[in-house]
Amino acid sequence: MILASAQTSPKRGDILENLLDHYRLIKLASEEGVELIVFPEMSISGYEHDKADSLAFSENDPRLDQLRNLAADHKMIIIAGAPIKIADELFIGTFNLYPNHSVSIYTKQFLHPGEEVFFQSTFDHNPMIKLEDEQVSLAICADIDHPLHPENAKKAGSTIYIASIFFSPNGIPNAHHSLSSYAKEHSLNVLMSNFSGESWGSPAGGRSAFWNNNGSLIAEMDDSS
Repeated sequence: MILASAQTSPKRGDILENLLDHYRLIKLASEEGVELIVFPEMSISGYEHDKADSLAFSENDPRLDQLRNLAADHKMIIIAGAPIKIADELFIGTFNLYPNHSVSIYTKQFLHPGEEVFFQSTFDHNPMIKLEDEQVSLAICADIDHPLHPENAKKAGSTIYIASIFFSPNGIPNAHHSLSSYAKEHSLNVLMSNFSGESWGSPAGGRSAFWNNNGSLIAEMDDSS
C-alpha cells in the first residue's frame, strides 16, 4: 500500500483557499496510487485558537462534500484537520473520509497548555481505520507527547500510527525522537504530517516523515516545502 503525508502551509482562516490546496494535493497523490493521505493539525482552517469557534465545522458540514467526492473518486482515505463542534462543544479534530462516502471523526485527547481555554478534550471519538490488512490509529499534535497514547493504540491492535501535528522548528527533533521510539517499542509503522511556513503567527518546522516498525526513518521532507 502507499501512504502519503501532505505538508501544507495554510492561509490563516481562509477555508476555501485551504480546501483548494487539499484538493490539489489529493489529486497529485492519486496519480501516485496513494490509498491514504494525512494532512496536518487543523489543516483546513490553519492552527487557530481565538477564531476557532467561528471557523468550526459541524459533524456533517457541507463544506466537506468535495473531499467526500474525492475520497470516493480516487478510492482514497483522506484525513484532514479542523476545529469541530460536537454537541455545542469545540474540539480539535480530524475528519476521516472514506471511499464509500462515510466519515468518522477523531478528536484530540491531550491538549497543549493554553488550548483548554478554547477547546475540550475527550477519548470518546477515537475510530480505528482499517486499510487492507492494517489497523490505523490516529493522533493529533500533543497526543504524541504522552507515551500512553501510542501504547493504547498498540493495545487496540494498531499496526500503523498516524500523527497530524503543528510543531515548531525547535520542537521537531523531540517529535522525531518520540515517534521513532514509539515505532520501535510498539512495532508500529508511523506516519507524521506537519505544517511548513507559518501558522497562527508562529513558524512551523515541517520535516514530515515516516518510520517503519523497527523505528528506522524511511522518508523525511525538508522544513519548508
